[in-house]
Amino acid sequence: MMSPDESLEIARKRLLFRSWHRGTREMDLLLGRFAERNLPTFSRRQVELYEALLEYSDSDLYGWMAGREPPPAALGHDVMKLLINFKFTT
Repeated sequence: MMSPDESLEIARKRLLFRSWHRGTREMDLLLGRFAERNLPTFSRRQVELYEALLEYSDSDLYGWMAGREPPPAALGHDVMKLLINFKFTT
């Protein structure tokens, strides 16, 4: 997780790298493009929420993004909604 001493810009760069290096090409493309488009304007809170999403497996994230299953209620925040809606615009 993002440490209190880490600057927002460094956190964004770290998360952009993690988004492009997930392990499956499909998720690299989806999350990498999402991060490129959204991380520059994310607030600290949104960066932290996105970082927490990256802790989930590719299969969970893809299932939620593809609409195969709804994400857990705890993930009903704005970043998850942006991620779900993003796949329809790429």
